[in-house]
Amino acid sequence: MPGFGQRPRPRSLQPTLASYGRWVAQASVREAHGRPIVLVGHSLGGSVALHAAAALGDQLLALVQISTGGGVYQPRPFARLRWAGSAVVRLRPRWLADLPGVGAFRSPLVADQRAARGLLACSTNRRAVHQLPTLTARLSVPSLWISGSRDGVMEPRYVRHLAGYAPLHEVELLEGMGHLPMRQDPGQLASLIDRWLEPLVAERPQSLASPRSWRSASWA
Repeated sequence: MPGFGQRPRPRSLQPTLASYGRWVAQASVREAHGRPIVLVGHSLGGSVALHAAAALGDQLLALVQISTGGGVYQPRPFARLRWAGSAVVRLRPRWLADLPGVGAFRSPLVADQRAARGLLACSTNRRAVHQLPTLTARLSVPSLWISGSRDGVMEPRYVRHLAGYAPLHEVELLEGMGHLPMRQDPGQLASLIDRWLEPLVAERPQSLASPRSWRSASWA
């Protein structure tokens, strides 16, 4: 996303979940060229995906959430997280970003400071946390929630809690996985998502040129 390593953040893009959600929705529509969209969110990106889903309407086919949960406000843990996150962004050694093997950890090392601190503060305030269940409950498409059994950042119970608000949802637990299953076993993660998406894709019209609404009571 703009401000997180690949491109600068324009002044019009505020460092909030809602603003980045709108950006993701607009970028997805441009890339899709009228085809249906499957959003995939990870961790904090899952909160952004929920905001984006609300803006996509009938073009959204499904939502996949990886290591995404919450909806329960915890003042002290969130205060510690904000303090630690701000310290990391302020004191981070930029040269670490160029080391081999940094991978998924590169983004916090190169992110625009205002974007990183703004999203961290926004995502951990009381209003934003309490908004997640509401956004989840408004989903009208099937959603898959994936959690690692050894995830110490977003424990499986918090993933199940937030997923429970979604009308059409499934929860999958990856045994032995942590917070970054895409790094630990990308093949297993991709296979799981492919299997879940297959019947959704099979149900849609042969032409992928135009969007359609998804309505089904078989996913719960």
